[in-house]
Amino acid sequence: MRYRMLFFTVPGLAVIVSLASCGSEQAKGAPSRTPSGVVATPSPAQPMTDLTIQVKSPTSSTEPPAEAPTKSWTLSCDPPDGTHPDPTAACAALGKAPDPFAPVPKDRQCTMIFGGPEEATVAGTWKGKRVDAKFNRKNGCEVSRWSGLAPVFGKLPQAG
Repeated sequence: MRYRMLFFTVPGLAVIVSLASCGSEQAKGAPSRTPSGVVATPSPAQPMTDLTIQVKSPTSSTEPPAEAPTKSWTLSCDPPDGTHPDPTAACAALGKAPDPFAPVPKDRQCTMIFGGPEEATVAGTWKGKRVDAKFNRKNGCEVSRWSGLAPVFGKLPQAG
């Protein structure tokens, strides 16, 4: 009889303890009551995007990129905003790329097709992660990488 009581008591206590611990934490996304009784619904946390984009674009073929005028913008997404000339298109281009700031792998063979002397840097936060990326158009791989994010860098001036 003692074993029978132990057989039912131990599992029963385990169930009671596990049920007592349920509900001790607020369910994610569930409404909660403030001390005044007002129901507050938490907003889903959006990953933060806050970028600074700098583009050096020589206006002539003889002007080195280091001396070229620099265009600089800020860009926020979710919702698109900032000083960028077209934040909606820039955020859309970033969203389409699987990993927009990944560099070209070191072991990748690239065609030696020069796309132009333009250079760009993108720094800040993309979807909550730190970003510090450099872009150029010095070979086929870099031209492809630039083209995939072209709206982020804006319109390039025509070389004269």
